[in-house]
Amino acid sequence: MTLSILFIIIIGVLVLCVLASCIQIVPQAYAVILERLGAYRTTWGTGIHFKIPFIERVSRRISLMEQVEDFPPQPVITKDNVTMQIDTVVYLKGRVPRLNNGSGVGECPAIVSGYEYKPPLLVLYGR
Repeated sequence: MTLSILFIIIIGVLVLCVLASCIQIVPQAYAVILERLGAYRTTWGTGIHFKIPFIERVSRRISLMEQVEDFPPQPVITKDNVTMQIDTVVYLKGRVPRLNNGSGVGECPAIVSGYEYKPPLLVLYGR
């Protein structure tokens, strides 16, 4: 009798864990890419969502908040032939996370931070 009750309790706890894993809460300023059997299905926005256990999975969470990438100071030549240092900052904000399964939005900071202009910028600064 006690063995069957213990078995029912264990099965009940497992069912509750599976049901709890079906609920996905997406916070504000985030998006979630959902895959069904490994293929892109949809993009979830802010709110409470339900997924099918063992068939659907969240492949990535994408931040839609503004991200700041800073570049090291670079020398430039002004119109009057004076060399000066400018500091560059790039502000990135994801707006459409469903393009290319979200890979374009997620890798933007890595792509931008990996870029560095090696020769001095020969631009006329401060026109």
